[in-house]
Amino acid sequence: MKPHSAKGFTLVEIMIVVVIIGMLAALAIPGFQKIRSASQDKAVMSNARQLAAATDQYMMEFGRSTVSIGMLVGQTNYVKNLDLVANEIYPTTYVAGTPITVLGIAGARTITYGL
Repeated sequence: MKPHSAKGFTLVEIMIVVVIIGMLAALAIPGFQKIRSASQDKAVMSNARQLAAATDQYMMEFGRSTVSIGMLVGQTNYVKNLDLVANEIYPTTYVAGTPITVLGIAGARTITYGL
């Protein structure tokens, strides 16, 4: 009789490895989502800060305290490009010295800059 060869892994060993990988993924995914949300919020806050500064600059230059986003954003305007990072919605009109509220960040969050 031939001796039994012990090459390869048993089904139980493979299942244990799959369960361990699943547990590690279950622990890691919420952490990644939290980091992603924080980075999106920081990017949106940076955009709001730029828009507030552009509004103040527009007010000093033209003497008007209310301005539309079209006058602030563009290749020849104060903010060259406004990149959306989480499908957020920026206000269409800005008033110098008032807070800027950005809605719908990732469909769930709201950020106010300037309080």
